[in-house]
Parts: sequence; C-alpha cells; structure tokens
Amino acid sequence: MDLNTKISKGIIKYQRFYKRFAKYNLLNFYYFCRMNKIKIIFKFLKYRFKSQTKFDIHSPFVYELLIKCINDKKKYLDYIVIENLRKDLLKNKKTIEIQDFGAGSLISSSKTRTISEITLNSAKQKKYAQLLFRLIKYFQPQNILELGTSMGISSAYMAKAAPNAQLITIEGSNNISEIAIENFRELNIENIIVKTGNFDNILKDVLKENRNFDFIFFDGNHRKEPTLKYFQQCLSYKKPDTVFIFDDIHWSEEMEEAWAEIKNSEQVSMSIDLFFIGLIFFRKEFTKQHFIIRF
Repeated sequence: MDLNTKISKGIIKYQRFYKRFAKYNLLNFYYFCRMNKIKIIFKFLKYRFKSQTKFDIHSPFVYELLIKCINDKKKYLDYIVIENLRKDLLKNKKTIEIQDFGAGSLISSSKTRTISEITLNSAKQKKYAQLLFRLIKYFQPQNILELGTSMGISSAYMAKAAPNAQLITIEGSNNISEIAIENFRELNIENIIVKTGNFDNILKDVLKENRNFDFIFFDGNHRKEPTLKYFQQCLSYKKPDTVFIFDDIHWSEEMEEAWAEIKNSEQVSMSIDLFFIGLIFFRKEFTKQHFIIRF
C-alpha cells in the first residue's frame, strides 16, 4: 500500500470517527472546544469506553434513576422559557466588572466581561441544566443550596422544577448576582434567595441558618482544596437522603483528585460519574458502589 493510499484511508477513518463523535455528543464536543483543553477529549473518550448504559446497571435504584430521570426525553415547558432567557443573555453586550474567587475562566482572565461572554462561558450548558431540573423534579427536595449562581440559569431550572421548595444560591460577584436577581424576576421565580459574597466567608452562616439541605449543587470553585473544604462543611448539614451534585469533576487534575477523595469518603455510599457532573449519595441501605454512566 503506497503512502497516498495510507493517508487517504487515515483521513476517511478520522472523518468517520468525527461524525460518530459529533452525532452522539455534539454539545459535549462544543464544550470541549470552548474549554480549549485537548487533554479532556482523551479523558472523555476514556469515559465513553468505561461508561455503562441501562443494560449494564444492576442496581434497582440507579436503573430507575437512569430510566425515569437522567434519560428522560420529555420537553418540559419550563425548558423553553429559560432557554429564551439564555438567548437574550447571549445577545447582551453590556460590560460589567466581576469578582472571581474561584479557579477563574479557561476562556478569559479579564475582570471585565460582557454578559454574553459570562453566559457563554459560565452558565450551565442546556443539557446539564435540564438534567438538574429533572433531578430536582425526581427527588423533590424542599431545601436546595447552590454554590455559584452566575446568570441564574441553573438556579432557574432547579427552582422551576420544585416551586414549593426554597433554593438558596450563593454568588461571589455582586454585579453578577444583581443580574441573576433581575433574571429571576423576569421568569416570575419567587422561591430563590440570593446570597452574595466569598463562599469562605458566608457558607458557614448559610448552613447554620438553614440546618439541613436535601440537595446541594457545587458549582462555584473549581479547585481541589476549596471544593473539599465546602464538601466537608456541608456534610454536617446533610440528611440520609440528601443528594450532592458536583460540577466539572474532570475539569482539571485538581478536580479529578477532589472527586476521587469525595466519592471515597466514608460517609458516601454511592457515586455516579456523568463526566461533566458527579452525583453523590449517602443512603445507608446502599452497598458502596461507584458508577460511570453514559450521558
């Protein structure tokens, strides 16, 4: 086989791979491009190779969660309303100054950004924001805590899924929290309380004031030590059926190390790795198991 033939066959194989990859994970691939991290593509391929589908799951709890919630394809009306807001935010070129107490942005290190840029780079992607909606709808928590509000997209999805619940969301940047509050008004959401400030300073008080949370979404700091610190703080305020959700568990080596420590914690009875987010459970009736599920 001559060199030109080998090159041609190689190109064809690459094109087939790309089409297959894009077909099943177009949104994830777009996220990879925005993150500008080549390593994470290989991490994702490893995840895809190791991940399980419904045909591989033997846990009744996980199987039912996968069928009725994670893989639920129903188009809820709330999706449309919130995604229309996202579209408006993506068109908004107003510039604001921000305070970033976390690991910062992979896209921009500037402290001045447009609302459009913040929405594009920080707001939870549609696929995962809608998964949060379904998780809340499925578990029906009454007290929800979110670390990292951003434009309020994920907050809105969770609040809409449980209108009778109370959701407290903490945002580090004052200018961003003001925009989020305005977004909640536009969506007629009345069950969200916004707290503004550095998590290190206010998380302790928020936990003490509210005692127990049924659902906590960690999305405010993508560094190992702060993530583990917030995890440890929240452990004292969980209930047996509380669910912890960690965002971007494969975002960096640090976050992967944090995720490994979290899922191996003595108090954790089950973890589910969906690549971009991880689910943690504490139910004592579970035998300790770690699942990697294709999503």
